[in-house]
Amino acid sequence: MEGESIQNGIYNSTLHRMTQTTPTMLWNDSCSIAELTSSIGDGAVGATCNPVIVLNVLKQEWDIWKERIPQIIRENLTATEDEIAWKLIGEMSVKAAALLKPVFDREKGKNGRLSIQTDPRLYRDSKRIVTQAVQFSELAPNMIVKIPVTKAGVEAIEEATYRGISVNATVSFTLPQAIAVAKAVELGLKRRELEGKDISTMGPVCTLMVGRLDDWLKVVTEKENIIANPEIVDWAGVAVMKEAYRIYKARGYRLRLLSAAFRNHRHWSEFIGGDVVISPPYQWQKRYNASDVTIENRMARPVDPTIIAELEKKYVDFRRAYHEDGMKPEEFDGFGATVKTLKQFCQATTDLVGIIRDMMLK
Repeated sequence: MEGESIQNGIYNSTLHRMTQTTPTMLWNDSCSIAELTSSIGDGAVGATCNPVIVLNVLKQEWDIWKERIPQIIRENLTATEDEIAWKLIGEMSVKAAALLKPVFDREKGKNGRLSIQTDPRLYRDSKRIVTQAVQFSELAPNMIVKIPVTKAGVEAIEEATYRGISVNATVSFTLPQAIAVAKAVELGLKRRELEGKDISTMGPVCTLMVGRLDDWLKVVTEKENIIANPEIVDWAGVAVMKEAYRIYKARGYRLRLLSAAFRNHRHWSEFIGGDVVISPPYQWQKRYNASDVTIENRMARPVDPTIIAELEKKYVDFRRAYHEDGMKPEEFDGFGATVKTLKQFCQATTDLVGIIRDMMLK
C-alpha cells in the first residue's frame, strides 16, 4: 500500500514518519481501544473522548459494553441516567488513558494524555464547567480536559489552568477564540507561578476545528447566494490555523494548537512541520497512510494571498474568524460554527442519555 513499508522490521507508515521526523504530533480522535492501539503504532501520543465519540464506540464495541453498562447501573443504585452516562464516558476514558500512560511518563506530561470533554450543555456556566473539569482531571493522572471556547468557557479555562488542570480548548474555530484561550491559559499559569505551584508537567492545547469553519462558510455560501471560486472555502480553516500558529510562536504562548474536524488532506498536510497536534479520526489516518502525500514542512508556507483576499472580500464570517479583533468573547457563543457544533454535541449527549435510560427502564 502506498505510504506504508517495513524497514528493518519496524512498521513505517506515512504518519509514523511524520511523528518521527517532525515536531508534529499525532493524536487519535477516538477512545476506541482497537483504534487507539493501532494509532499508537503510528506514533500517536494522545486521544479523545466525548459524547459523540462514545456513541460511535458503543456501536463498534457493543459486545463489551452491553454487559458492562447494566453493571454500572447496578453499582450505582441512586444515580440518574445522566450520572450513569458520564460514568460510562469516564470509564471509557480511563481505559484509553491507560494505553497512553507510558507516553505520558516518558514525556513528562506534554503528551500521552486522554482528552475528556466536559458536558457541552454547561457551555454558559463557568463554575459548573470548572467543577466537572476538576472531577475529570482526577480520573487518571494523564487526563486533559476539554472546555468549550464560549464566553463562560474562556473564564473556566483560566481557572482550571490555575488549579493545575491541563485543558484542551474545544468548540473553537477562529483566531479570536485561539487568542482568548492563549491569554486565559497564560493567566492561569502565571497565577500558579506566583504562588510557587508547579506547571512543569502541564500540557495545554487549543483545538481549532478547521473543517467546521469550512463547513460553516459553505452554509453561508448557500444562505447568502455567494459566488466564489469553489476551492477557496476549503482553505479557510487552514488560513486561520496558520495565522494562529504564527502569532502563538511570535508571542511565546505556552500551549500548542491542535487541528481537528478533518474534511480533506490539507487539514493534516498543511500543518506538517509545525509544533502542533493533528487529531484525525482513525478512518482519516488510514486514508493518510494510503496516500502519496509527502512528509515535508508546509506549516511555514503561507496560504496564497489571493485566496485570503477573496475570502475576506466575500465572507464577513471569515473576516471575523481570521482577524484577532474579529470578535469579542461575548460574541463567541453566537458564531455560526459554534452554534452548529454545540447543538450537535448537546444532541449527542441527549442520545447517549437516552440509551442509558432504555437500559435502566427495561
